[in-house]
Amino acid sequence: MTFQEEILQGIPTELPAKKEYNSNINHAPKRKEILSEEEKKLALQNALRYFEPKHHKTLLPEFKEELEKYGRIYMYRFRPDYKIYARSTEEYPGKSEQAKAIMLMIQNNLDHAVAQHPHELITYGGNGAVFQNWAQYRLVMKYLAEMTDEQTLAMYSGHPMGLFPSHKDAPRVVVTNGMMIPNYSKPDDWEKFNALGVTQYGQMTAGSFMYIGPQGIVHGTTITVLNGFRKIKKSPKGGLFVTSGLGGMSGAQPKAGNIAGCVTVCAEVNKKVTQTRHSQGWVDEIISDLNELVKRVKEAQENKETLSIAYDGNVVDVWEKFDEENLHIDLGSDQTSLHNPWAGGYYPAGLSYEEANEMMANQPEKFKEKVQQSLRRQADAINKHTAKGTYFFDYGNAFLLEASRAGADILAKNGKDFKYPSYVQDIMGPMCFDYGFGPFRWVCASGKSEDLLKTDKIATSILEELKKNSPEEIQQQMQDNITWIKGAQENKLVVGSQARILYADAEGRIKIAEAFNKAIEKGEIGPVILGRDHHDVSGTDSPYRETSNIYDGSQFTADMAIQNVIGDSFRGATWVSIHNGGGVGWGEVINGGFGMLLDGSNDAARRLKSMLFWDVNNGISRRSWARNDEAIFAIKRAMETEPNLKVTLPNKVDPALLD
Repeated sequence: MTFQEEILQGIPTELPAKKEYNSNINHAPKRKEILSEEEKKLALQNALRYFEPKHHKTLLPEFKEELEKYGRIYMYRFRPDYKIYARSTEEYPGKSEQAKAIMLMIQNNLDHAVAQHPHELITYGGNGAVFQNWAQYRLVMKYLAEMTDEQTLAMYSGHPMGLFPSHKDAPRVVVTNGMMIPNYSKPDDWEKFNALGVTQYGQMTAGSFMYIGPQGIVHGTTITVLNGFRKIKKSPKGGLFVTSGLGGMSGAQPKAGNIAGCVTVCAEVNKKVTQTRHSQGWVDEIISDLNELVKRVKEAQENKETLSIAYDGNVVDVWEKFDEENLHIDLGSDQTSLHNPWAGGYYPAGLSYEEANEMMANQPEKFKEKVQQSLRRQADAINKHTAKGTYFFDYGNAFLLEASRAGADILAKNGKDFKYPSYVQDIMGPMCFDYGFGPFRWVCASGKSEDLLKTDKIATSILEELKKNSPEEIQQQMQDNITWIKGAQENKLVVGSQARILYADAEGRIKIAEAFNKAIEKGEIGPVILGRDHHDVSGTDSPYRETSNIYDGSQFTADMAIQNVIGDSFRGATWVSIHNGGGVGWGEVINGGFGMLLDGSNDAARRLKSMLFWDVNNGISRRSWARNDEAIFAIKRAMETEPNLKVTLPNKVDPALLD
């Protein structure tokens, strides 16, 4: 069958041949045993409902084996035979160009060069899934190939509920992931209901089809590292940044360190992941011996090299060794997936990768003890370094949260707050999000590298023009973006789709998008897909990350994220998504995303103005109501440019009155 024919086939009428388990692929760890015998039967019924009864006798023992062996039913047999990657939209079958754009983005998320565990349909973070199983993938691709611009596909945690009549300005797809009744959002609830096949953890851009490889976080990490060094009033040259994690999102860290110009040491326990990042050019050197690592870092510091090193081992050992050697760390963080601490997100010191995976599956309580013991050790070592002048920040991966739950010495003197800030709290919130700057991104639907180069030039021109009249308060942000986009090609950031990310405010996003749409209309470039990370000004309510610099008590509410996705959906987004659990953990965050196809039409021009303006200013208005000075400045500026915008501003109270 051709690629197009296999997509249009959906779930095959006749069973495809059973596929061998490929041990060369990076696979998800076995999930812990959590279902009762009756619940296992329910999980099997849930899986088999995708298939005609005549196949149940054949598939039942196969699915039962997967459930017992891996803790989930992935339906490996139904993996397609074609290679999965972001093709040009012209290669996808279909009646709707918007639907073809979504197919492109889905396949990019599952590209072997992009996805962390591609055969388990997991893009990043250990459990950030696009779908729960391969039957869902096949059905969704078929629906997208059949839909018109007057239909909407409703998706419940990876499951396509079906195509429903709508209209051309409605989203083509509405995605919800893990939207639980609040009392059922504990980590074990995810384990149970995901094993049953009734919900999934969409992370942020995994289950919303907007992941663009590690580039997606490189820019934000670069800005964070640059501003971290600015905060300690030191040049990155010769400075040392120590962190951990080289998987999906965390794989961006060494590349960001290189762009910033410092020495980066990033520890990773999974050798396959380390080799992948090295082969992609995202990390310069791999070192497995701690003594050799110390020697190489000292040499790089003395010579003021720009260098990234992957330490093939556990980061706890690095923190402790560098303390013993009195090796000064300037910036420290951690980007292991501690939102998922008991199922592969964090590997404890003292165990090999293989030993940890075995204990995780077969002795979960003992594994939990090891993780918490390791977190206490890591926190103790970090405290020793910060006493010597290291600036440590939480990277929003729930490191401080889980360390505190483990009883680590990580709380401030008041016994309630953390002694170290979140990077959003200290850097990204006040310097970027409050001003409306966040991770705007685009993908060239043609798949042509020359189109990406043209869009880079268009964006650079727009930013340079905007900077001329930008207020002093945002001059640094504008210049950082111009420097970034000018160096984007030489830094070889593309993995998977021809995509780019750029921190921009509402004005920048709208003007860049308008320029793209005009270039498409003239035939200078092919269609462009707009999106953003959920980790943005407005899309995510997360008290320990995106909204950690909200101090009016509302950081634990999720009104902003819900308002954001509803507002995007009726203002012209091509698809929208809302998730429970991305970034910092199941039950700890609600986050929303969107995608929008630019096709050069007047309709696209109309939609982009309306939707992008709302998508940013919704968040600025919430941040201004929390009395954040930078956001008050930004929303006042927005009201001056748009007479139809009228936002309630806060009146500040004299603290002396409260005393």
